[in-house]
Amino acid sequence: MQFGASTFIWVSPFNTDSFNLVHKVKEMGYDILEIAVEDKDLINWGKLKEVVKDADLKVTISGAFGPERDISSDDPRIRAQGLKYITDCIRIAEDMESPVFGGPVYSAVGKTRIVSAEQKKQERDWCVENLIKAGKIAEDCGVVVGVEPLNRFETDMVNTADQAISLVKEVANPNIKILLDTFHCNIEEKNIPDTIRKVGKDLLCHIQGNESDRGTPGTGHLDWTGINEALTEIGYEGAIVIETFGAPSKELARAACIWRPLANSPDELAIDGLAFYKKQFAR
Repeated sequence: MQFGASTFIWVSPFNTDSFNLVHKVKEMGYDILEIAVEDKDLINWGKLKEVVKDADLKVTISGAFGPERDISSDDPRIRAQGLKYITDCIRIAEDMESPVFGGPVYSAVGKTRIVSAEQKKQERDWCVENLIKAGKIAEDCGVVVGVEPLNRFETDMVNTADQAISLVKEVANPNIKILLDTFHCNIEEKNIPDTIRKVGKDLLCHIQGNESDRGTPGTGHLDWTGINEALTEIGYEGAIVIETFGAPSKELARAACIWRPLANSPDELAIDGLAFYKKQFAR
């Protein structure tokens, strides 16, 4: 099992001045740095590729989906921007040798409303149409797109694994799979280990292993033993990454409802979280 830490733990947005995180994460003992792409133009990707290679660290790529990147929007301009952002991130993932690009690719975080059945269907149709296009690009690039269900306070489109499975099956592309975040699962699923088994090895491409309060893994009430057993049972071979928010921007804090520090410090959260991972997921 390989373990990763998201740039979101320390900084938002990640940029060229944040490259010290590569060495920090490596020295802590992580295998992977998960890079959250809030603004791709803030990052010197060529330089980052060199720094990561020199540190012998792997990379995964995750997305940040604000209102201007919503492929289910009723505004065709915004849908096009959303697809372009997903396409850019897939190509970045290919160049950085990330096997996955994950996130709530289907909508904008914070988009939560009661809408008519007709509108909901139309938004889903737009989403599927764009994910089919994204899937073809992902196939060409050899990257898997991970559709991440979010809790009900952050989206009204895909909250559960069942909804994600339904969406992914409708898109019907082998490069569109499912990312599970245990923080969101804790709110929306009846049983996280059973949810992992339901998604299964064929569809589960990535795990963000976050605690029940999004604090340090191992300090909350998640059934980590059951989670490990389920991942072992299905033969999961991907990574487990901590994604929480130590210094969120105003926009990110509002979208993810982060109003207080989640640990004494980002470094402490990352160090203690990795120690817990290594103990809990020892194979």
